[in-house]
Amino acid sequence: MARLMTLVRSPAACGNLLALLDRPSDMPHPNPAPSSAPPPDWPNCGHGVTPEDPVGCRGIDVPGHSGCLAHLADADRDSYLSSLAPGTDIDHRGTTFTEPLLNALLEALRDPATGDPVFGDARFRSTTFQGDAWFELATFRGEARFQFATFQGDAVFGGATFHGKAEFVKATFHGDAVFEAAAFERGAGFREVAFEGDARFSGTALHGQAEFGRAAIHGNAGFVRATFHSGARFQEATFRGDADFEAATIHGDAGFVRTVFERAATLGPLTCGGRVQLSGAEFGGPATLSFAAGALECRRTRWSSTAEVRLRYATADFAHAVFEYPLTIAAEADLFVLPDGQPVAEQALAHLPDSTVRLASLRGVDAAHLVLSDIDLSGCLFVGTVHLDQLRLEGACTFDTVPAGVHRRPGWPMWFTGRRVLAEEHHWRASRPGAARGWNVAVLGAGRAGPLQLAPVYRALRKAFEDGKHEPGAADFYYGEMEMRRHAGDIPRSERRLLTAYWALSGYGLRASRALVWLGATMFITIVLLMSVGLAGDTPQQTAIGTVPAGGGKVTFEIDKNDPRNPTGNRFTGERFEKALGITFNSVVFRSSAQDLTTSGTYIEMGSRIIEPVILGLAVLAVRNRVKR
Repeated sequence: MARLMTLVRSPAACGNLLALLDRPSDMPHPNPAPSSAPPPDWPNCGHGVTPEDPVGCRGIDVPGHSGCLAHLADADRDSYLSSLAPGTDIDHRGTTFTEPLLNALLEALRDPATGDPVFGDARFRSTTFQGDAWFELATFRGEARFQFATFQGDAVFGGATFHGKAEFVKATFHGDAVFEAAAFERGAGFREVAFEGDARFSGTALHGQAEFGRAAIHGNAGFVRATFHSGARFQEATFRGDADFEAATIHGDAGFVRTVFERAATLGPLTCGGRVQLSGAEFGGPATLSFAAGALECRRTRWSSTAEVRLRYATADFAHAVFEYPLTIAAEADLFVLPDGQPVAEQALAHLPDSTVRLASLRGVDAAHLVLSDIDLSGCLFVGTVHLDQLRLEGACTFDTVPAGVHRRPGWPMWFTGRRVLAEEHHWRASRPGAARGWNVAVLGAGRAGPLQLAPVYRALRKAFEDGKHEPGAADFYYGEMEMRRHAGDIPRSERRLLTAYWALSGYGLRASRALVWLGATMFITIVLLMSVGLAGDTPQQTAIGTVPAGGGKVTFEIDKNDPRNPTGNRFTGERFEKALGITFNSVVFRSSAQDLTTSGTYIEMGSRIIEPVILGLAVLAVRNRVKR
């Protein structure tokens, strides 16, 4: 009621009110608002009050007047505009600007020296801009507040400079939003903004935090060569058109958590000094992601089309990501190059030691469509990966290795033969009592995996290497599989003992040196036993026994030979060594020794003919497994 009395006391307002009462009910309102909307928290114009809309125009009163700038009398409006100077604070919340009215305001704030409008604090909350809004090259010395603003035409802020914080929270851009080459010195807030046209931020410099959370961009989004000095947040934003971040630089973190890219996305080549967060994001079209970043988080990210992720420096986490089509994750050895031939600058990553790309986790991933190229997998967690046997590894994909050197354990020293090892085996062995030094302890969040979980992982990776015709690489994973089976608790004790013997004799048929050492040891033992108890003391002489008839005739002799006797005296002579060596070598290749042996020697030779050829076969198998292609 007080507000209505104020309107009545103003002659201009009375005229407006009378005009409103004479106005046909079906005439469109210049600044319609839902009748249920609460009144603004500022003294509003109230023009166009009706029973259905008791608030009327929500434009704030111009200082010294009872009405907003859109509804002032011409003389009052001219008086107000003439009082403005470049850098003046303005407040036109809730006001509806036609294109001529906005141009008049900008002209009143234009700096004669530069010809560009200059604002102090600019408050345009809930303002409606009919037609195009040209803020090109404008300077905002204070805060620029465009919350809930509506731009019915194009909004052009190209080359504008925002010295204070710029707030466009929940604004609506029905046309194109052009912020090319703009400068935001204290951050920009575009949370929950609706861009129904294109959003063009190419060449923009954002020195503060850039907030685009829950923004909806229906047209194309261009952030080409944009620079984010304090990070960028696009959490839960939606890109319905193409998204292009070519040559963008983000000095902090780049947050795209739960962001939706409905069409093609070209994120990069993008340089990020912190983390690129794509966890929960969805890519509906072909995507090309090129990041030079400290880390890449793609947990539960979904790709519904083909995609290629090319990385430098980054440690990437793809846990529980979903690939419906082929996805390639590759390390880029050289600097990213733009279409014009210029390399992408990487000063934001100067603190990192090298450009090696590491994969942290593939847990929960269906690897049937996954290709890895030149990736460091030494710290990658594989337990829980599906279809790991269909994973394609190209280029120089490296794994962790066993600790080098001799390691002392309680009771005896240990020396590990070099082989590829999963990070989870490192974690498991490091957690065992009396573990040798050099095994890597699990980091926080790595989880626990034992032999039962690791055996199928090694088996799948072995098959992946075999399908790729990389037999020597597959041999390492076969060794790991057998190691996990030997330590697993779900197999019978007898089988575990057999596997232990297999491991001790030849390293599961993969350690030729171990088998050759055992072969040499058994041959040495055989020689010693033959020289001591196996060779006869002397060569038994044949004896002919028969009867000669008195009158002559046919003579019959029975030829016999005495049993070999155990030697006496010095048994370890050169002659006996030579005989024992020949017998031993003959037994290795299943040949007859043709030597007179004692009963003990016969059994010794029989045993050597069984054991030594088996060990020789294991050595040959180990060599074959290492050189096979």
